[in-house]
Amino acid sequence: MATEERPRFVVQIHDARRTHFDFRLLVGDVLKSWSVPRGPSADPGDKRLAVPTQDHPPSYEDFEGVIPTGEYGGGTVIVWDRGTYEPLSHDRRGRPVDFAESLRRGHATFRLRGSKLRGEYALTRFRGRDGEDAWLLVRKGAAQRSGHGSPDPRRARSVRTGRTLAQVAADGAAR
Repeated sequence: MATEERPRFVVQIHDARRTHFDFRLLVGDVLKSWSVPRGPSADPGDKRLAVPTQDHPPSYEDFEGVIPTGEYGGGTVIVWDRGTYEPLSHDRRGRPVDFAESLRRGHATFRLRGSKLRGEYALTRFRGRDGEDAWLLVRKGAAQRSGHGSPDPRRARSVRTGRTLAQVAADGAAR
């Protein structure tokens, strides 16, 4: 499959009420989105809570800037990582399963090919203590040599512009 044909993903750092990472996978014509409070990890031992959020339009994958206070998601956003992903979900007989269907069923595996995140990951749905659906985002396989546990959102730089959250907030403009 050519790179242009592979579905895309983006991870944005979002400094809103609480700083978190927005993990987004392009599925069909929407970015399926999860808020990951501690960010994705390259360490298979780290299970990261991923709380589903509203779907976003594909045009949002390049958004970097400041969302005004009072609007949905008000705060500063940078594009921490982006790239393509390869769906890997299979049924019990080893046959490929449509990726959107695997998400509906509550377990999807995929290989990320980003600037920072590379390798196989899984999203698995579970019922939270409050009765609401939540997900776990887990790196599968061996840890990356350059891997880390939690990315430091205050020191992180955008893969689009090289700017930090503080620089984007000071600039105040979307690019």
